[in-house]
Amino acid sequence: MCRAMLIVAVLGVSIILALLPVSCGEAYAAPPRAGVEGILERVPPSRPAPMWDQPLLKPYFDNSTSSRVISAVGRTAYLHCRVKHLGDRAVTWIRKQDVHVLTVGLFTYTTDDRFTALHSESSDDWTLRIASAQVSDSGTYECQVSTEPKMSRAFKLQVVEAEAHVAGPREIHMMSGSNINLTCSVTGSPEPPQYIYWYRGTTLINYSSRGGISVVTDKHSRTSRLVVTRATTEDSGNYTCAPANAEPASVSVYILNAGEHPAAMQGGESTSVHCQSLLALLLIGSAVAKFHDLTTR
Repeated sequence: MCRAMLIVAVLGVSIILALLPVSCGEAYAAPPRAGVEGILERVPPSRPAPMWDQPLLKPYFDNSTSSRVISAVGRTAYLHCRVKHLGDRAVTWIRKQDVHVLTVGLFTYTTDDRFTALHSESSDDWTLRIASAQVSDSGTYECQVSTEPKMSRAFKLQVVEAEAHVAGPREIHMMSGSNINLTCSVTGSPEPPQYIYWYRGTTLINYSSRGGISVVTDKHSRTSRLVVTRATTEDSGNYTCAPANAEPASVSVYILNAGEHPAAMQGGESTSVHCQSLLALLLIGSAVAKFHDLTTR
C-alpha cells in the first residue's frame, strides 16, 4: 500500500513539472530533448533579445558626408544625412532659423513644396532636397533621429549667386574676314562648372560642323574662350556663354561687309574709324573758317 502511494506521488510531481511553461522562473532551464535519431536539441528562448539592448546596433551618424554645402541660386541643393542602424527610428529635418519642421521620414510638413526628403530602401541616406535654392535658404539645418535623448547633426547651407561674364562690350561690330574672339569667365560659383557651352542664338556651336571654330575651356580658372575664324555676315548673332552652374551671359556680334562703318568694332578698329571722321570734320571746319576770314577782309 505504501509502495503504491509513493509511486503515485512521484508520477504526480513529474506531471506537474512537465506542465510548467519554459518561461516560468528565471533559474529554470529547459533540459535537452531527444531529436531525430537521438540527437539532443535545446529549446530556443521564448523571444530574441531586443536589438536596441545591444550597444553596437544603436543608431549613429556616419560623418563621411559633408556638413557644409554650397549651392548656386536657382539650382537644387542636397543635404545628405547618413544614419547607421536606424531601425524603427524616424529622421526629421528641421530649419534652425525658425525651428520649422520640414520633413519627418518621407512626409513633408511645410507648405513650401521645394523641400522634400529622399530615401531609398536599404539605404542609410536621408537627404533633404531643396529645389530652386535661393539666398534666403542659406542657414543651418538639423538632421534629427528620434532616440531618447534625441540625436542631431547640423548642416550649413550657403546659397550664392553664380554668374557668367563675357569680356568686352555688349555689342561688337567687326569687318567680314575678321576673327571673333570671346572670353567668358564664371564668378560666384561654389565649384568649377562641369561644362561651359557656347550658343549662337539657340544653336550650340561647341561642336559645330562649320569649321574654323575653337573652344578652349579651363575648369581650374573657370574660363572659356571661343574663336571663330574668318567670320562672315552669316556668323552675326547673339552669342551666349552658358556654364553648367551659373547664369548665362550674352553679347551681340555684327559682321559687316567692306564699306560699312559701324559705331563700334572689336580690336580697336572702331576707334580708328571714329578718329578719322573727327579729323575730317576738324579739317573742314578749319577750311571754312579760313575762307570766311579771306572774304571779310
